[in-house]
Amino acid sequence: MNRQYYFGNFEIGNRLNFLKMNLNIKSAKKIGLFFIAFQFILFNANAQFKTYKISPNGDTLNAIDNNGLKQGKWVVHVDPLRGEPGYEAEGIFVDGKKEGHWRKYTLMGDLIAYENYKNGDKDGKSEYFTNLGDLIRVENWRGYNPDQPYDTIPIYGTGSNEILSYKIVKAQPYSVKDGEWDYYEPGTGKIIKTENYDRGYLLDQPKPANLVSDDPMKKIVPKEVLEYQEKNKHKKHIKVIDGSTSE
Repeated sequence: MNRQYYFGNFEIGNRLNFLKMNLNIKSAKKIGLFFIAFQFILFNANAQFKTYKISPNGDTLNAIDNNGLKQGKWVVHVDPLRGEPGYEAEGIFVDGKKEGHWRKYTLMGDLIAYENYKNGDKDGKSEYFTNLGDLIRVENWRGYNPDQPYDTIPIYGTGSNEILSYKIVKAQPYSVKDGEWDYYEPGTGKIIKTENYDRGYLLDQPKPANLVSDDPMKKIVPKEVLEYQEKNKHKKHIKVIDGSTSE
């Protein structure tokens, strides 16, 4: 009886050791695969870029290619200077030019701007906020399209918004104000000023008194701010690994 008991313990112990060994082998395989994947990422980065950074989740950041052009995901850090507050901005570079959606933060991590770029210049809607998340300005921009080197612009009458004629001109290689610009009172969401632009031309505006109302308004919190606050309410700044290669 005692022999059978001890034999049972011996067999159970062997089984436990076998399970532990299997778990160790599986863990070693996972570690090995992770190491191989990480080395593969580093190898690709070394082959394509002069300098770069690797984030903890394996993303390649702040890469400069062999032609000296910024590529891919970037986090741009700007220190305070001459009374101007510093900030961080994150977005995508394509061949050295900003492209698509960009977000700008205070150095404390508060979202203060949501901008759109095309070919390195602002294009479409941009929104700006206070450190508390209050919307203060909405801008609309028209970016330069290299596929359309010429543009047809309206010629307005003096002191009026009447279009007298149209003129074909060479398109300027930069962004121009285009569409409605709204300015908001922080904390209340009231529109305190509106401007309308047509490809850089400021159209005549109604008097400010027609725009401002004493009626209470619901505070405007843009969708981007709500999404950012929900996603990052427990988020902390993370460090990245610097990487560089010889030229």
